[in-house]
Amino acid sequence: MLIRGKVGLRAREEDDVATLRAELYNDVVNSARAEGGPWRPVSAKDPRLETDGQSDETHVPFSVVEPENGTLIGSANLWGIDTHNRFAHIGVGLLPSCRGKGYGTDVVAALCHYGFTVRGLHRLQIETLADNTPMLRAAEHNGFTREGVLRDSAWVMGEFLDEVVLGLLAREWNQTH
Repeated sequence: MLIRGKVGLRAREEDDVATLRAELYNDVVNSARAEGGPWRPVSAKDPRLETDGQSDETHVPFSVVEPENGTLIGSANLWGIDTHNRFAHIGVGLLPSCRGKGYGTDVVAALCHYGFTVRGLHRLQIETLADNTPMLRAAEHNGFTREGVLRDSAWVMGEFLDEVVLGLLAREWNQTH
């Protein structure tokens, strides 16, 4: 398990699936805001619920837990991993009852540690809706730089929304961690 602050990242377990499905992926509005596409029901074989250890080289799913008691608090992913350019994207989803408690900052830090230290990546990127203040704060607290705004780039629940692109390089991470 990777531990950073108040969170641990571990492999997805079968017992996590029902909670993640019910509290993250079946929440139509949250899922539509997080996925970058229209909401759709999550099937038992959906890769976002991966538990068999067979994730491909471009996507690594984690369950986020409280390290002291193992309580599931969300999902985290390194996705779109490009081993040639040593680049990946970060995704975080916290259960509704776990939001606003500072977990997001620690989850981003743990994903950065995994991406830069364990995987040897050069760059990590986050794309989030411009009104997702908690994710923007968590990213910037971990050293991410706002690189641009993609105006009206996300069609979410009947309206176009702006997305913010944030990036962090390994050398920037290493200077502060």
